Amino acid sequence: YAKNLNEALAAEKVDVSNTTLEALMGKISKYSPKLRNNGGGHYNHELFWQSMTGKSGLKPEGKLMQNITKDFGSFEAFKTQFTDAGKNRFGSGWAWLVITKDKKLIVGSTPNQDNPLMNISDFKGTPLLGLDVWEHAYYLRYQNKRPDYINAWWNVVNWDVVMKRYEGA
Repeated sequence: YAKNLNEALAAEKVDVSNTTLEALMGKISKYSPKLRNNGGGHYNHELFWQSMTGKSGLKPEGKLMQNITKDFGSFEAFKTQFTDAGKNRFGSGWAWLVITKDKKLIVGSTPNQDNPLMNISDFKGTPLLGLDVWEHAYYLRYQNKRPDYINAWWNVVNWDVVMKRYEGA
């Protein structure tokens, strides 16, 4: 994705010297599908890989856990809603935990390589946690059993990274 994103940026003569990938996502409607797909793919996968750890069974703590409890009722209710967002995404896409401008935590999903930062997205917010539910992410181990993949993924979520994103949002 990074190589193709860089090629699209060069072809479209996009000056990225004074911007961030997040800011670029916020005005993605100005650009080509190639830039949208590869920019989204690069951003989404970076967030996805950074959100996992070899440690298992961790949970969020502190203010993030308090906000999850406030906005979803409980950590288990949040997990159920997030799992459902991933399970029920038709075709390829992503499940997300985001924080909105008014500091509310919400769960949703986006198709393909779209993300909640994109100005074309119906689901908006600052991503804290993202899950790749493209079939290639789980097929070799789980075949067509996306729910099994999602349930296993919960064991490797890096809540330290998610909490840092929350604190920085």
